[in-house]
Amino acid sequence: MIVILLVFSVSKLWSQDPNSFKTFFDEPKPVEDRNFKIPLIGDTAPSFTAESTNGKIKFPSDFGSSWKILFSHPQDFTPVCSTELIELANIQSEFDKMNVKLIAISTDRLDTHEQWKKAMEGLLYKDQKTINITFPLVADVDLSVSKKYGMIHPESNTTRDVRGVFIIDPKNTIRAIYFYPKEVGRNTDELLRMVTALEKTSSEQVMTPANWKAGDDVLIPTIPKTGATQEELASEGIYKLSWFMWYKKAK
Repeated sequence: MIVILLVFSVSKLWSQDPNSFKTFFDEPKPVEDRNFKIPLIGDTAPSFTAESTNGKIKFPSDFGSSWKILFSHPQDFTPVCSTELIELANIQSEFDKMNVKLIAISTDRLDTHEQWKKAMEGLLYKDQKTINITFPLVADVDLSVSKKYGMIHPESNTTRDVRGVFIIDPKNTIRAIYFYPKEVGRNTDELLRMVTALEKTSSEQVMTPANWKAGDDVLIPTIPKTGATQEELASEGIYKLSWFMWYKKAK
């Protein structure tokens, strides 16, 4: 009786779809939700507390009323990211003059961050002098920061950060976002230019044209009031290329 019952049960299993046999014996595997929302321009920057090469930091409160650039790396000791950190350290003084704070994030451990930092500070990159990396490298082993900033993407085949950049103003509002492929290095001069442009537009209520650099003329967002003479406009440094493109001379 027992033998007959066993044969019947196995036969029933094999008579079904082949996948049912696999499902019967295999334990179900949990599927990780990787659809993490990326905070958008105009959103308040998500806050976090984490260990870093500069000690424990509370972001953004520890950085006061400054501009902040938060950028992520997929892994320590990656060659592209190493060049970026060195280049950022090379122009650290320029960011300091503008009261811009830099914060780097990677999902590796703090001790690995320390080793990576030490290795980079000993390199003679592009025949330049050795550098000191004074901005913090944040350890995000549990991915909590990366998830808050949407830096783990569904299309990525690992839990490593994608290469994101968030520029955040003194009011802790996100003002610009970039994402880069792992094989192309970020342009550090563009990050500096972007913050310069954002500071300019915020303080003077103007806009910047394509390829704008500090010292170039700017665009004004509204057409000057009707009735103003060319002389009056010129006295204010205002001129136009067309009725829809009004400029203001750089001060």
